[in-house]
Amino acid sequence: MANSKFSFLVVVIIFVFYTALLRFSQAKSLPLAVTQIKQQKQDQDREPFVGFNIGTDVSDILSATDLVSFLQVQKITHVRLYDADPDILKALAKTKIRVIISVPNNQLIAIGSSNTTAASWIGRNVVAYYPETLITAIAVGDEVLTTVPSSAPLLMPAIESLYSALVASNLHTQIKISTPHAASIILDPFPPSQSFFNQSWSSVMLPLLEFLSTTGSPLMMNLYPYYVFMQNKGVVPLDNSLFKPLTPSKEMVDPNTLLHYTNVLDAMIDAAYFSMKNLNITDVVVLVTETGWPSKGDSKEPYATIDNADTYNSNLIKHVLDHSGTPFHPEVTSSVYIYELFNEDLRSPPVSEANWGLFYGNSTPVYLLHVYGSGTFLAIDTTNQTYCIAMDGVDSRTLQAALDWACGPGRANCSEIQPGEACYQPNNVKNHAAYAFDSYYQKEGKAPGSCDFKGVAMITTTDPSHGSCIFPGSKKIRNKTRTVTNTTISSSAAHGLIAFDKCLGAFLAVILSILLQIPFVDKF
Repeated sequence: MANSKFSFLVVVIIFVFYTALLRFSQAKSLPLAVTQIKQQKQDQDREPFVGFNIGTDVSDILSATDLVSFLQVQKITHVRLYDADPDILKALAKTKIRVIISVPNNQLIAIGSSNTTAASWIGRNVVAYYPETLITAIAVGDEVLTTVPSSAPLLMPAIESLYSALVASNLHTQIKISTPHAASIILDPFPPSQSFFNQSWSSVMLPLLEFLSTTGSPLMMNLYPYYVFMQNKGVVPLDNSLFKPLTPSKEMVDPNTLLHYTNVLDAMIDAAYFSMKNLNITDVVVLVTETGWPSKGDSKEPYATIDNADTYNSNLIKHVLDHSGTPFHPEVTSSVYIYELFNEDLRSPPVSEANWGLFYGNSTPVYLLHVYGSGTFLAIDTTNQTYCIAMDGVDSRTLQAALDWACGPGRANCSEIQPGEACYQPNNVKNHAAYAFDSYYQKEGKAPGSCDFKGVAMITTTDPSHGSCIFPGSKKIRNKTRTVTNTTISSSAAHGLIAFDKCLGAFLAVILSILLQIPFVDKF
């Protein structure tokens, strides 16, 4: 009996010892894991990203709550506003979506003339929301030097007053301040090594760049290869503007540096870097606050097409996510904000002004990007499960004309919308047109531009089939792939804990097996 009590006591002591060692191992490992998590977060914050500009000249715009829900569904993590809309900023709270807010040009005079006004603006539009809403930067004005040059003398006073207000709120290290520029402030942009800032703006640009250097803020640039191509047709090839693969003979070469440029955007970014270098500023990063390609234009803009917009933006996203850098700075990949998320149908002509968006105001896609390997970012056509349907609000006469073309010259299979067939009901032009549009779209292999019909059709990822009516896009075999990602605090820390547990477990098992041999205990 005494032997049994002694054995039990030894087991208890060893169990307590095991538990203490296990807790000690976890206590030693977890701080390391937390440190690694923080480091990973910092690394993620430094990763190049693709964000979106959100304009509001939209007749059918989403509510702030619906907008934020849409951003989350599309896995969009960075947005830029052209103001500081309180409803949107409130809706963005606790979403982890990072936002650049803006001081509109018409507020520059007031803020640049009064420190009190600047402090009030920061309190009302930043302090009231941060950190629940992740405001990362303030864009002071937009293309001020080229669009409202009369306000240029107040640009730096406005920036400095706003910065002082951030310092007073202890937010100056978390929130950067800069101002977006048009590409036209850079003269002689190609070759990039010969580029320089328009010297008539030296009184603004030099103090601005010194401020950006001191505060670690980016040089914001609005860069549009589309306009470079349109203004230099015959000199700048379309393929170079769209990031298309080039043979070495078609690459643009800077004769001074012998750097090879495979796309126009990289050349524009490097032109900004060389322009800064000419002013002895070499530690400011370029942030592309606007870039994109219109999906529709008038007769004078034949290259504003869905196909080209899809190609440009798809290749742009891949270029950024691949950490491609530029020839002059291959180690630095500029983050970009695509112009823009929604078509702003209320904008004045030309036609292209209303057609830069990837989505219509009601959140249906104008076209779907083709960026393979980008995960779930955006409504990207990676599964090919897309359909073409009739847009809402189109008059029946226009739809009938498009329906007639699809079933006639377009050679769509319209047998299912004949009387008595599965898709005849509901018997209306919109329903029949949707089926015909999808039939043509699928027949054409979902080629860019095959879901347009003079602007009355749109692409959707929602299956329009109903009842016994199966749309052509649903009749095809769908291949679905799932990627499951398991996140751990740290693979090395976890492996260390597992190994330690195994050793302790084995040690305990040996001790227990020995203690169960009572005669052995008797010899103590």
